[in-house]
Amino acid sequence: MNEVTLRYDWRPEEVDALFQMSFMDLLHRAHEMHQTCFDPSEVQLSTLLSIKTGTCPENCGYCSQSGHHKTEVEKQSLMAVEEVLEKAKAAKDAGATRFCMGAGWRSPPKKDFPAVLAMVKGVKELGLQTCMTLGMLDDDQTQGLKEAGLDYYNHNLDTSPEYYDKVVTTRTYEDRLKTLARVRDSGMNVCSGGILGLGEKHEDRLSFLCVLANLPTHPQSVPINRLVPIPGTPLGNAAPIDDFDFVRTIACARIMMPHSVVRLSAGRQTMHASLQALCFYAGANSIFYGEELLTTSNPLVQQDRALMKRLGMRPTGIGEPQIDEKVMADVA
Repeated sequence: MNEVTLRYDWRPEEVDALFQMSFMDLLHRAHEMHQTCFDPSEVQLSTLLSIKTGTCPENCGYCSQSGHHKTEVEKQSLMAVEEVLEKAKAAKDAGATRFCMGAGWRSPPKKDFPAVLAMVKGVKELGLQTCMTLGMLDDDQTQGLKEAGLDYYNHNLDTSPEYYDKVVTTRTYEDRLKTLARVRDSGMNVCSGGILGLGEKHEDRLSFLCVLANLPTHPQSVPINRLVPIPGTPLGNAAPIDDFDFVRTIACARIMMPHSVVRLSAGRQTMHASLQALCFYAGANSIFYGEELLTTSNPLVQQDRALMKRLGMRPTGIGEPQIDEKVMADVA
């Protein structure tokens, strides 16, 4: 990874100036930064598993797992450790290098925490990087995850501090920042990003990027989600974000946080191949890989491998993928 000057003092007007560049100039600048810091032909593959689904006490307006909303999500108690490890092994066999585990909690219950720690240790023993998203953490929980060997902790900021209470009111923006500080101070890697298409304004996207980029250390992983509207949630009828605005946000994230892995996360199911290619050119270099993301669908493994082959890209850390030729013909 080559050295670049890292900044932690971005101002919204500076980010707006990036957004206002011609689309091609912005992509060129972002791609140059990407080439400086990463191999642009590589993409890191992560698989995400919901280890406990539904009945979450938070009221996040986008989430099918919230107990405040009437959705069709099937409630599921905490999975057995052995079942999680079987899923992790299958993900590794399919080519994933990181296994992410998410639970619909406000914070991890004390009675379930030993099983959570056993999952971390078991997945690590399989040779995979580990990531968890369990809600807010206290000091003891953070230290427990660190000692178990957790590599990444995900806690998204979702949107700007100015727009946040339009999306969720059961916890504050400051609550999220405190959990990120605990994770960062423990020495674990921070995974934090947000969701585009929540009804936020352009100014909110500028502010959101500034908050992320002005943290004491840039998050090592920055997932950028495109809202998947879920029937029964307050944002079930939200209008989709413009494709070019989505790519511009990816490009700005790459320029502002040069060493962070920027992940295309939820919403890829509705992104055609050419839009994903633009995102990769703009600096995205990780995807969630597998058929499901917590409770929403995701492109099939073979489709993702076919797309990478068409783009001349390869998964980080593994060899040339074997592609079903029929799938190659189906990738649009």
